[in-house]
Amino acid sequence: MIIEIKDTLVSLDIITEHFCCDLAQCKGRCCIIGDAGAPVTLNEVAQLENVLDTVWHDLSASAQTVIDRQGVAYTDSEGDLVTSIVNGKDCVFTCHADLSLDPLPSDDTADATPPTPVVVRNCCVCATEKAFREGKTSWAKPASCALYPIRVRTLRNGMRALSYHRWDICQCAVTLGKKLNLPIYRFLRKPLIQEFGQEWYDELCLVAEELKKQNRQNAEH
Repeated sequence: MIIEIKDTLVSLDIITEHFCCDLAQCKGRCCIIGDAGAPVTLNEVAQLENVLDTVWHDLSASAQTVIDRQGVAYTDSEGDLVTSIVNGKDCVFTCHADLSLDPLPSDDTADATPPTPVVVRNCCVCATEKAFREGKTSWAKPASCALYPIRVRTLRNGMRALSYHRWDICQCAVTLGKKLNLPIYRFLRKPLIQEFGQEWYDELCLVAEELKKQNRQNAEH
């Protein structure tokens, strides 16, 4: 089922399926597994080039060599513009760092002790997002990365279509999303608003609530 929200087509499973990145489990493997880089636009290529000097010291020597040879992006076998990769799989903008993650919500309210953040050692992180979080740049990362597991493609009529990209390495994210009862569209609230606007997201939420209401009514009959 496809839902139309303004000038976009949204796959129903973005509302019905659950997802929440579990970096404590996967350690950011999506940055280093695959046969192509992250999809980017020409504008995003320009942004990557603008922040390159800032993040250069965080990149591996192999990544620097690839960028020197072919630039920050290339056209893959399917004709899509994607970030350059190292050894046929690693995004050139991948680096490794220790991350401090907020703890998961707990049902145990009896313990008044503040929860301790979870530290993930040697996690794969995006060098451009790292620089952004450190206040060194004003741009974080490509929309395709921020919106994952949603993929966006532009149709011939100019409309954009949003679909759920399933990847076996993200099974821990599916498991965690179900545990937290967190649908994909709620997990990606901030990047969706950034990409499509608050009004668009509010309309998506209204559609989601109406679908839930209909499902409850059907279950009662």
